[in-house]
Amino acid sequence: MAVGFILIKTEPSKEQQVYEALGSVEEITELHPLFAEFDLMSKVNTSDFYDPGQVVVQKLRAVEGVQDTQTHPATKR
Repeated sequence: MAVGFILIKTEPSKEQQVYEALGSVEEITELHPLFAEFDLMSKVNTSDFYDPGQVVVQKLRAVEGVQDTQTHPATKR
């Protein structure tokens, strides 16, 4: 299993819309609003180390209102 933390920057005033849209992405196990440079932080669980990148490219960045992402792969103990 692979875990990744993805920071998500939204277009201005699109935070709620993006938050709701990401709720349907099955690989996202946690989603938190932030008050920082990025607007949301998601935790993604996948079966393969390379899959979090595919989730970002194919699912997260495809959501209208997502402006930028930053992916942080993690190890699971």
